[in-house]
Amino acid sequence: MTSEFETARPVTVAACQLGPVHLADSREDVLKRMFSLLDQAAKEGVKLAVFPELAFTTFFPRYLLEGEDLDQYFETEDPTKGGIEQSPTIKPLFDHARSLGIDVYAGYAERSLQKDGVHVDYNSSVYYSSQEDKVIAKYRKVHLPGTVEPRTESGAYQQLEKRYFRPGNIGFPAFRAPGLVEGALKKSDGIENLDTTGKGDPIVGMLICNDRRWPEAWRVYGLQGMEIMCCGYNTTAFPTTSSGHMVEMSLEAAEEQVMLHHKLSCQGNSYMNACFSINVAKTGAEDGNPLVGGTMIVHPLGYIIKEANTKEDELVVATIDLADCRRPKNTVFAFEKHRRPEHYNLILEQTGVVEPELL
Repeated sequence: MTSEFETARPVTVAACQLGPVHLADSREDVLKRMFSLLDQAAKEGVKLAVFPELAFTTFFPRYLLEGEDLDQYFETEDPTKGGIEQSPTIKPLFDHARSLGIDVYAGYAERSLQKDGVHVDYNSSVYYSSQEDKVIAKYRKVHLPGTVEPRTESGAYQQLEKRYFRPGNIGFPAFRAPGLVEGALKKSDGIENLDTTGKGDPIVGMLICNDRRWPEAWRVYGLQGMEIMCCGYNTTAFPTTSSGHMVEMSLEAAEEQVMLHHKLSCQGNSYMNACFSINVAKTGAEDGNPLVGGTMIVHPLGYIIKEANTKEDELVVATIDLADCRRPKNTVFAFEKHRRPEHYNLILEQTGVVEPELL
């Protein structure tokens, strides 16, 4: 609840959960489903709609693919042709969102053309601003799970993101999203001597799927004052062993464990960075391959505001007040008062575990 010292900054947001997208489903059919969710969102006054990771296609990294069979899943980002905003399979989503006055976060497979004619592929997301009528931010997934080479054991589950994508090279830049909050302070308002903290346009961060499990990513955004985290995912509804086989437990127990870890990641990191998070699944069984649900909108104090009830296309809507970020940012997680970076060097100095010497 907003205190007398805080200015209310309400905004209505939506998590646009998608049910399964099968190999045989066309891009046109998927877009129609996304349009339908946006239309529902518009009726509820939504200003920001968040779609899942790889929203336009099935989760193709579960398959071993080559040539045209693989190429069909990528969106070519050619800066000489207007970039991703002009992609024939993504532009219609932006056009529809603009007609409704809704901002969109959406995940896709990016094929980035380089000056020398080669391309680099990323698991990416973009933030489209309906007010600006353009993509104002991009994120490339940093923490890629899985393997480069396919598993050869009989019955092993394939997760080949490391084969198809390069780790993101943009980092974790937060950005402000215009037009979401009425009365947001601007540079032009003559505010040179005012404390503008928590009074401007919303500060947004983006992650994708496995990134949500890595607190370093959230903290980098937290240090930029992030107020809204957008995170889409496609997560298997079962944990796997080191050889890629499903952990030996019932399907119900396995999915319960996956859901526990999912919620811990989203709720804990939202709390520890005093931000709202909009976490959106592509869920259900894609051609028999189960994906976990768990679409939810989380409060800066860590509790779930609203969550999905199905494993189908579903709109999860909540009106949030960004002023709710201020109290935890000014108390327990007042970073400027309590952080001790002189003791955190190990986080940057090494990747794998180095145990203390044996006694």
